[in-house]
Amino acid sequence: MTVALITGANKGIGFETARQLLELGHVVYLGARDVERGEKAAAELGARFVQLDVTDDASVRNALATIDAAEGRLDILVHNAGVLGDGPIDGPKALRVFDTNAVGIVRVTEAALPLLRKSSNATVVTVSSSAGSFWAVNNPDRPEYHLPVALYSASKAAATMLTIQYAKAEPSIKFNALEPGTTATDMTAAFGIGRSPEESAEVVVRLATLGPDGPTGTLQDEAGELPW
Repeated sequence: MTVALITGANKGIGFETARQLLELGHVVYLGARDVERGEKAAAELGARFVQLDVTDDASVRNALATIDAAEGRLDILVHNAGVLGDGPIDGPKALRVFDTNAVGIVRVTEAALPLLRKSSNATVVTVSSSAGSFWAVNNPDRPEYHLPVALYSASKAAATMLTIQYAKAEPSIKFNALEPGTTATDMTAAFGIGRSPEESAEVVVRLATLGPDGPTGTLQDEAGELPW
């Protein structure tokens, strides 16, 4: 069976992505920073829990070692963990946002690559955002134009670029970044906007379950490829 790992999966889009992948018959490892919340979410879904803090090198290594010991490979990796970093900006906040949203992708990807290379159809999905698209944030007709989230937008631009660069460096593995759609989660609660996590997770699952001939090195939403 296909083996999947989702970071930041104890709630929101990550949780619903885990649910939908499980319903499709995949083995799902639910990664979460908080052990109690992660174990509770995994138990509710019937997923396998791994403690995974994308800002901690040892945590990331241990999580991938656990999957290696149990499965010997990884077929699907979903980079879902993220923080908004809204409000007043300072250096410590900027470091925290980039460490989670961008550097975390590097940590997890580098630890996962040996296992992904053992898959016959490895797929990596970065839950990014068109808030990190120059095209979107400069388009008055787009909702991103009005969002006051500089650190989030900049870190998601970095996340998309990392995804594209990994796609070029690892042609045997599909890497795609995703604009999941404006979603009502804890992160967006202050804005009072968004559709259900279930709907956005459907977009994640579509990219996570691409066939061998699927695209790589793209930023997409549910309608297809986006400029950025």
